[in-house]
Amino acid sequence: MATDPTFVPFEMKNANGDLEGFDIDLMNAIAQVVGLQIQWESLPFDGMISTLQAKRVDAAINGITITAERLKTIDFSRPYFKAGLAIAVRENNQNIKDLNSLKGKKIGVQIGSTGADFAKTISNAKISTYNSGPDFFQDLLNGNVDAVVGDAFATLYAIKNGNLKGIKVVTNLLTEEYYGIATPKNSPYLATINQGIGILLSNGTYQQIYQKWFNIKPLQLPEKVY
Repeated sequence: MATDPTFVPFEMKNANGDLEGFDIDLMNAIAQVVGLQIQWESLPFDGMISTLQAKRVDAAINGITITAERLKTIDFSRPYFKAGLAIAVRENNQNIKDLNSLKGKKIGVQIGSTGADFAKTISNAKISTYNSGPDFFQDLLNGNVDAVVGDAFATLYAIKNGNLKGIKVVTNLLTEEYYGIATPKNSPYLATINQGIGILLSNGTYQQIYQKWFNIKPLQLPEKVY
């Protein structure tokens, strides 16, 4: 099972060097309910698809977005996570509720991020760019920007851990993408992995893992994306 333990809070290494994160908990729980044994292997994210194509690993979990392009060369499990960009504002802000309410506002984004690309599409927005998330959140708290646009779940994780007091995430995601567990084409393990995800969704384990990492109720998942 391949992963790149640099995508916080989905996969990372703790102080002891052990793997942890939402994806790690989920995959270990899947293995437990369907009787698979997992041997973890750390791989750089940009080499993961080619490694799967070459069948050098049996599967990979790494916040990998299910796309039509990727489905040409590898297979995916049913979606296990709904991700996307979201708006974060100060807790007392009642005016910014959706994309339309960002028009003409001051928006903070991280340089080179999908959030930065998205912000360019908002009419009359005044965009401030930052090198890192902590910088733009500080400016948001200080009132220098009205909102920030960034990865919804990295933001929720930072709020849950107490690193971001006084900030909330607006409910609706601006963009939608779904993560799947990736396998080589025609993998003998795919049906078993899908069965495991189904069991965890129905027996409450998925919700427990989700609450542990993000402190909110899970978003609804479709059975398939394509």
